[in-house]
Amino acid sequence: MEQGTARITVCFEDPFWVCLFEREQGGRLEVSRTVFGAEPRDQEVYLWLLEHWRGLRFSPPVAVPERDRRPNARRKRREAGEALRARGTGTKAQQALQLQREQEKTQRREDRRRRDQAEEARRFQLRQEKKKARHRGR
Repeated sequence: MEQGTARITVCFEDPFWVCLFEREQGGRLEVSRTVFGAEPRDQEVYLWLLEHWRGLRFSPPVAVPERDRRPNARRKRREAGEALRARGTGTKAQQALQLQREQEKTQRREDRRRRDQAEEARRFQLRQEKKKARHRGR
């Protein structure tokens, strides 16, 4: 069975608090972004995660290079502190979210184009029926 890792990052993106859910499995990274209103407490994030984890829409997977070695425990702790202090999101997470937004945008465009074509076909059919009715004198 393949192991994976998950990471939750809560950060402030003016004017809202945002929670990034990152999951990595088999060298692939997927990201989901959720907006909270006020600053969430740890318990609120945990409970929200338990209730909504299955409903999260993750971005398409992005390749992540494998790490060669384990970092020193002190370095790991220092980097975790830096990550908490740093503003914004990780570059890979931003790329994954951008990819998801672009795919949703193209999907919306396709749906809109199909709806417009169907509406135009309906109008054309209505005009044709009116022409026939006028031609018949009704």
